[in-house]
Amino acid sequence: MALARAFGGVVVNADSMQVYRDLRILSARPTPEEEAAVPHRLYGHVDGAVNSSAMRYAADVAALLPQLRKEGLLPIFVGGTGLYFKALTEGFSAMPPVPDEVRAAFRERADGAATEALHAELAVRDPTMAERLRPSDRMRIMRAIEVHLATGRSLASFQGEREPGPLSGAGTLRLFVSPERERVRAAIDRRFEAMIDQGALAEVERLKARGLDPLLPIMRAHGVPGLIAHLDGTLSLEEAIRLGQADTRAYAKRQVTWFRHQMEGWQAVAPEVAPDVTRAALAR
Repeated sequence: MALARAFGGVVVNADSMQVYRDLRILSARPTPEEEAAVPHRLYGHVDGAVNSSAMRYAADVAALLPQLRKEGLLPIFVGGTGLYFKALTEGFSAMPPVPDEVRAAFRERADGAATEALHAELAVRDPTMAERLRPSDRMRIMRAIEVHLATGRSLASFQGEREPGPLSGAGTLRLFVSPERERVRAAIDRRFEAMIDQGALAEVERLKARGLDPLLPIMRAHGVPGLIAHLDGTLSLEEAIRLGQADTRAYAKRQVTWFRHQMEGWQAVAPEVAPDVTRAALAR
């Protein structure tokens, strides 16, 4: 926000959960006051019933960039989803859309089916993807079957076809803000407790009342499964909090791994120096 003020910028979301309007608190979206203080874009603009993706996100950014250029605003992309940044700067596999009726019919059939049985079905339809996926990876197995049902092709056949990202070839300053690990872990734990104090449980209760498909991304957001289990009476609130904290800490660790292996050309910086590094680059 300080950089946006200093350089006539706009804060653009690059976090896969902050796109959803249903989870302002639990996804730590900017507050209404923060959004009013400086321009923000692509926060809370997707309904939780939508299966958002990196491809959809890149399309949203591609539509947004001409507007920002027209307004003379510098886009400052901020978020925790490495795949979104990769889609912006490197492009992404040209995955086909799955028609809603195909997805709905398959998921009705798959509801209650064992994950191992779905993997066996995938092995018949698409042995290449079945070999690549763990028999317990229900979400990716279902995605592979849906693509085959919709197209008659293996998901693997699309993964080699790439579309350029909206920032491909653009001059960009790429920073991975990397606090010391123990500091991150402690901050995660404090923040999750603060979310509960701010009303995250009521937010999840409203989400649960919608009766959405449990495989939707929003239903797997950090904290949601544990808090739903608490609302169902199978976990205490303390256990749900510990589960949410642990899931978030594990994700933070995976973010570092993603940076090391997937974000070539990015610079790791400590939070204390990130503003100065950015200001120096923008001032040139």
